[in-house]
Amino acid sequence: MQYFEDVIIGEVRLLGAHTLTREETTDFAAKYDPQDFHLSDEAAAKSFFGRVSASGWNTAAVMMKLLVNGTVGDPDAGVGGIGADALRWLRPVYPGDTLSLQVENLAKRRSRSKPGQGTIWQKMTLFNQDEQAVLTATLIGLIKLRDPAGDPADGGTPPA
Repeated sequence: MQYFEDVIIGEVRLLGAHTLTREETTDFAAKYDPQDFHLSDEAAAKSFFGRVSASGWNTAAVMMKLLVNGTVGDPDAGVGGIGADALRWLRPVYPGDTLSLQVENLAKRRSRSKPGQGTIWQKMTLFNQDEQAVLTATLIGLIKLRDPAGDPADGGTPPA
């Protein structure tokens, strides 16, 4: 995790890859999104997807895993997530797909009420193995300032 002062607006990073297995896809669906087209070949064949597909929430969970595992820096710099905006599932994801995450720093703003913290907005784009975007979202997080007494600049414009 980066401190507020280290966040460069406009910086884009690639953070790892994950291949979804059928077992992972159906286990997740059975627990959290038990729709037939996520669980059954027969039901999926009759659906829009044509075959068993991953739950969108499973896809979002992979995004989060790649974000956490791919983040470098000081783990003490992060405070926590406070929201997600504009979450979009753009394409189906299927067992066997390999997903990779791109993160872009959109904006940052120092907290007015907590001088040791700031807010960061980051655009997440999850791609499949064919470099097609399958999910986008803007995540909003709280991070610490390395030097709360300093005068780090805000940057970018938070998405509306």
